[in-house]
Amino acid sequence: MTLRQIVLDTETTGMPVEEGHRLIEIGAVELVDRRLTHRNYHQYLNPERGVDAGAFAVHGLSNDFLENKPRFAEVVDEFLEYVRGAELVIHNAEFDVGFIDAELKRLGYPGLAEHVDLVTDSLAIAREKHPGQRNSLDALCRRYQIDNSDRTLHGALLDSEILADVYLALTGGQWDLSFDNPAETATAGQAALGTIPVDRPRLRVIAANDSERSAHEEWVERLSEVNEAFRWPGTERTAD
Repeated sequence: MTLRQIVLDTETTGMPVEEGHRLIEIGAVELVDRRLTHRNYHQYLNPERGVDAGAFAVHGLSNDFLENKPRFAEVVDEFLEYVRGAELVIHNAEFDVGFIDAELKRLGYPGLAEHVDLVTDSLAIAREKHPGQRNSLDALCRRYQIDNSDRTLHGALLDSEILADVYLALTGGQWDLSFDNPAETATAGQAALGTIPVDRPRLRVIAANDSERSAHEEWVERLSEVNEAFRWPGTERTAD
């Protein structure tokens, strides 16, 4: 069975959504069987309201830049077709889903959960795996040695690409692999990753012979005589 996952991030005019703040950017990348397909979705949006100064400082998307972008109503069908039936992976999913649901509600559409198979919160996974530690996207990049040097400002598409690497590292260790040839896509200083065939020959086990076992036992006994505090398991002396 094919596993299709969409790693998604958004940017907004501010927060909270209950005060009428709106989406201004959606970015998403597709994973099929835990491999990047490079079939991405990216859309800036005209929010039909101003961007808060605090939010602008985070993502750098100005009112002037967004003025001529499409409204959510103009792209909603395309967006829902892209995510339909997939598992969504979102960091702090409650925030992003809340904004998307608000946009869908304005247009009379069912909530996001009605269009996708599952919503997975990668922040919840990180908190369970690393309790008591910082689990922001930047902190997880440092922990898993994932390059986020391009992330000077938040951006939905860049953040979703980084989150895909983080999520794969969090949930199994295989990360930053695509359908491309790994030898061609490996970056400098990073070895290409491969898999071990399941039908490989069994590993040969070479056991010690009698002479080698005897020599080992004599060596352990000599260590015990030199240092009375040393006792290899199974070599304890008995009283004479």
